[in-house]
Amino acid sequence: MVRLSRAETQERNRAKVLAAARDEFAARGFREAKIDVIAERAELTRGAVYSNFPGKRALYFAVLADLAERAPRPATPPADPTAADALAAFARAWVARLPLATDADSGEARLGRDLVPEILADDHTRRPFAQLMRVDAILLGLALERLRPGQRLVRVAEAALTTLHGASQLAAAAPGFGEPFHIVTACTALLELNLGDDWPATPPITTQARPAADPWTPPTATDLLTGEPFRPGDGVVTVLGLHRASAFEEAVRTGADVTAVLVTSDPGELAPLARLAVADLRGCLDQAVAPLARPRLRLVCDATGELAAAAGVTAVSDATEAAVRVEDGRIVARAEGFGACHAAAAG
Repeated sequence: MVRLSRAETQERNRAKVLAAARDEFAARGFREAKIDVIAERAELTRGAVYSNFPGKRALYFAVLADLAERAPRPATPPADPTAADALAAFARAWVARLPLATDADSGEARLGRDLVPEILADDHTRRPFAQLMRVDAILLGLALERLRPGQRLVRVAEAALTTLHGASQLAAAAPGFGEPFHIVTACTALLELNLGDDWPATPPITTQARPAADPWTPPTATDLLTGEPFRPGDGVVTVLGLHRASAFEEAVRTGADVTAVLVTSDPGELAPLARLAVADLRGCLDQAVAPLARPRLRLVCDATGELAAAAGVTAVSDATEAAVRVEDGRIVARAEGFGACHAAAAG
């Protein structure tokens, strides 16, 4: 019998806990689920569960993130869509996964029913989630802008996501309410509204970048937008705590090739929440816009802090905002504080 290494054993136990927790949350819902029962389902001790996840809510977020990331990737979206085609396809993909009236008591419906109440439970989750929703709006807006150049469409994306999240909440509270076709039509019509979506040439608060001449030896990371591993190369690398997650747009608007690295002081609970927010968006975006029609952007959830450390950011918090510019495999500029993303990108 092959003996597993400590890391392999931990990975196997983590997978067993996730599978057991998924079954328990689907059967009972988050509120009624018990850690002792999850441990029993996984054939592990209660201590083994807590050695992998700091609490039940962290485990719940991790289960939902894992399911979203492992969802089957859809067929290639139609070639050469207009912005209206893409937004309609995105909205259709979103409403297609909403529970029907006949699904109200299904395990899948119970599994996700407590997500928003748990996010609302305290500021520790609400504030990062607000930024993660801004990240989603930026990602959707940038994809739409590639199909309709010359116009910032992040406000349109915000309005569409507001509509779709509202539809999700109503589907959970009042299954069968609302006509999905009307929701898709309403989202598409947002493109024709004037939402006053201007982008300032320079952010209101701007720090200064300083020259650097440091090696750049980043670890391999996973791009949340594709699910594929990559090694960050030349361009701008932004390191952002979850209270400042959306600031990477400042670097993107300069035209730079951007790797946005999300960090947090609570990786056990908030890192899976970040993964979940992006994976949920990606699942719909994949059905609307081909990857080649998206910006030159990679997004990483750096739960271990290794990529941040490679950029010289060795102590991270949810308020972290730092950026480096990499040229020819070396860090040539650094910036910290509000406006760091724009400063590092603009040079």
